[in-house]
Amino acid sequence: MSMPLSLEWCIITHGEEMRVEEKENTFTLKLNGYQLFPIDQFIDIKRTDNAEQIGTAKVVEMSWFANTTVITYELISLYNVN
Repeated sequence: MSMPLSLEWCIITHGEEMRVEEKENTFTLKLNGYQLFPIDQFIDIKRTDNAEQIGTAKVVEMSWFANTTVITYELISLYNVN
């Protein structure tokens, strides 16, 4: 039995990220399917697949369960506030 897995080098948020209250500039994002992100490396952030890059982040935590990926990432730089 195989498990579908995709390797990602860009965070696509679709505006669904949630701020982690106790940590500054840290967000969580729940994604459908099993996705693998590089940990502790700078990667691009976009709102949609075809959108311009809005910033740079570093994934600090990742978990998989029930065909869902949850990542926690630290926002390193933001190119535009909106």
